[in-house]
Amino acid sequence: MTIESFSAKYMGSNGNPDNLTPNLDQLRKESLYFNNFYATGTRTDRGLEAITLSVPPTPGRSIVKRVGRESGFASLGQQLNHVGYDSVFVYGGRGYFDNMNAFFGGNGYKVVDQSSVDEADIHFKNAWGMADEDLYQLTLKLADENFSLNKPFLLQLMTTSNHRPYTYPDGRIDIASGDGRDGAVKYTDYAIGKFLEAARKKAWFDNTIFVFVADHTAGSAGKEDLPIRNYQIPLFIYAPKLIPAREEGQLASQIDLAPTLLGLLNLNYESTFFGRNLLQASALPPRVLVGNYQHLGLFDGKDLAILSPRSLLRRHDDALGASHEVTVQVNDPLIARAITYYQAASYDFTHRLLNWGGSKDTAGNDIPLIAPARD
Repeated sequence: MTIESFSAKYMGSNGNPDNLTPNLDQLRKESLYFNNFYATGTRTDRGLEAITLSVPPTPGRSIVKRVGRESGFASLGQQLNHVGYDSVFVYGGRGYFDNMNAFFGGNGYKVVDQSSVDEADIHFKNAWGMADEDLYQLTLKLADENFSLNKPFLLQLMTTSNHRPYTYPDGRIDIASGDGRDGAVKYTDYAIGKFLEAARKKAWFDNTIFVFVADHTAGSAGKEDLPIRNYQIPLFIYAPKLIPAREEGQLASQIDLAPTLLGLLNLNYESTFFGRNLLQASALPPRVLVGNYQHLGLFDGKDLAILSPRSLLRRHDDALGASHEVTVQVNDPLIARAITYYQAASYDFTHRLLNWGGSKDTAGNDIPLIAPARD
């Protein structure tokens, strides 16, 4: 489940004093929770790109919005679809926004959005789409249908309620609809609590992995070009009968989610992913890749390298603390590492090395391309 604009700073368990997230604070105790996790970008399309394709932000537009070049990738949905899952993108709004329908429809997913839902099943909506409660009721219905057919499923959700105009059904929480971001956050938390309450009664619950992550934070601007602290988001992986609850502090980001999930499912696959399975030991150094409209960065847990237009190369030492910016040369080790990531991602996209196979096996199934291992 991808939650609109959900910063880690909203959670009471992260120090927020306003009691906005009682359900998520409790869920944290019951989940594999990643407390050092980051978004790659500042908009929904960048978050969906990273989660679905496991790639760093490529220069220019996101792949999601590159009309005519948004399809045919070895996505999370394509990988699961290939082994018999029903992969569905479920969106509370209308999927033509940000080219989502074309992106997901062209990368192994069925698409179910607001236009797919009978008006009688939408009890509240605003300009962005239906309330999260209605989205979750639709999701429960889709899961029930797949379970009745004995078919495994990936339901990849995108919510809308935690967004201006911050409106939601009346009578749910103690903050009036439309009264600001705090109310939208608390309603988001309320709806997740109700969803899990209903899901726990389902026959498919014990064998289902629930993932809760944000698409981006609710404001990434700051004095620096890439204020890394403002990119931090929560990641919950919840399956009480399958995955022991614990806190995980390793540095990670949205591009690591797909390989981690496929690892939890114990699936073999040929990978074009840049991310890594967070539950496997790795000799590679930690890293987070972040970007916005102008700048691309690599954060190693302490220092941040920034690549900017007109070949401006900078480094922020102690990026989470008393950050100090210096201009550096291309041979700076952190800068060189950042360049390697972004050049590789751009090259692979341009040369179609991220695509989903081109050949068939003896049964007529697609064989995905094999991408080289990456740092």
